[in-house]
Amino acid sequence: MKKHLWILLIGAPAFAIFLAALKVYYTIAIWNYQGKPQIFEVKAGESFAKINGRLSREELIPSAKLFYRYCKTQGLMTKFKTGRYEIKTGDTMLDVIETLTVGKSITTSVTIPEGKNLFEIAEILEKKGICSKSDFIKAAKDSSLTKKLNVPAERFEGYLYPDTYGLTEGMPAEEVIKAFVANFDRQVKSIDFSNVPNGLNKHQAIILASIVEKETGARVERPIIAGVYHNRLNRKMRLYSDPTTIYGIWETWNGNLRKKHLQEKTEYNTYRMGGLPKGPIANPGLEAIKATLNPAKHNYTYFVSKNDGTHVFTESYKEHLKAVDYWQKNRANRKGKSWRQLDKSKR
Repeated sequence: MKKHLWILLIGAPAFAIFLAALKVYYTIAIWNYQGKPQIFEVKAGESFAKINGRLSREELIPSAKLFYRYCKTQGLMTKFKTGRYEIKTGDTMLDVIETLTVGKSITTSVTIPEGKNLFEIAEILEKKGICSKSDFIKAAKDSSLTKKLNVPAERFEGYLYPDTYGLTEGMPAEEVIKAFVANFDRQVKSIDFSNVPNGLNKHQAIILASIVEKETGARVERPIIAGVYHNRLNRKMRLYSDPTTIYGIWETWNGNLRKKHLQEKTEYNTYRMGGLPKGPIANPGLEAIKATLNPAKHNYTYFVSKNDGTHVFTESYKEHLKAVDYWQKNRANRKGKSWRQLDKSKR
C-alpha cells in the first residue's frame, strides 16, 4: 500500500509535468496556422509586446504567453526586423518566429532614374508607398546623418545612387537612404578619384558629375559636356548652368526659368558665382561620373541645345550666339523635337 502511494505521489506530478511539456511542445512546434495566407507588418520601432499582441489578436500564433516565453529564453525579443512578411497556411509558431526574425521582407520594386534630385526621389518613394515625401526630404537634409554615413556634405544629394531597388512599404526614410548610399559606395568603389582634372576632390567631382548628368540625356555627349565645364573651370569662367540655378530655387520654382531667376543669388546659381555650386544638384549615374573624371579633350566652352537631347558645341561666344539664334530663336528648329527621337545608341 505504501509502495503504491509513493508511486502515485511521484508519478502523478511527473505525468502532469510530462503532459504540460507535451502541450508546450505541441503549441510551439505542432500547432499550425489554418487561416488564409496573411501579410503581417513589423513596424519601425515597434516593441515586442505590440508585435506579440497583434500576432495573438490576428490568431497567427496559438499563445501570446508562450510566444513571449520562448522568444525571451532564446534571446529573440529584439531580433524582429522591420518589414512586411507573409504568414502562410500551415505555419507553426516556430515558422512565424523564423519568418519575422530572419525571413525576407516583401519588397516593392522602385526605380530611381539617373539625374533625379532628392525632391523628385521623395515623390517617387511616396507614390510607391515606401515612405512619405516630407520624411524623406527631412532625412536627406540631415547633416548628422550624412556624417554618420561618411558623406562629405550637409545633405545626401549626389549620393542617392540611381538604380532599381527592392524596398519595403512603410520603410523608415533613414533606412532607404542607407540603402541608396551603400549602393553608391559599391558602385564607385573601384573608381580612382585621385587625379581628377582641375584638381577636384571626390566630392567636387560628384558635384560636377551631377551637372553633366542634368545637361544631357545623350550618353555620347557626356564626356564632351564634361570637357566644356572643365575648360570653363580651367579658364576661371563661370559655369553658367541653368540646372544649377533651378536647383537653388527648386522648392519655390514653378517650372518656368526666367531672367530674374538667373540674377537671383543662391549658393547654386552659377550665373552669379564662380566655381562649383555648394553641392550636387542631382544624383548622377556611373557614366556621368566617369565622364567627369575622363572628359573629352577639346577647346569648346559653349553649347546650345538642338532641342532633341543633343547639342551644338562652339569655342567662342560669337559662335555660340549664332548657334542660339539658329537653334533657339528659330521656331522651326524647336518644333516637334524630342530627346526620345535620339538613336538608342546615343542615349
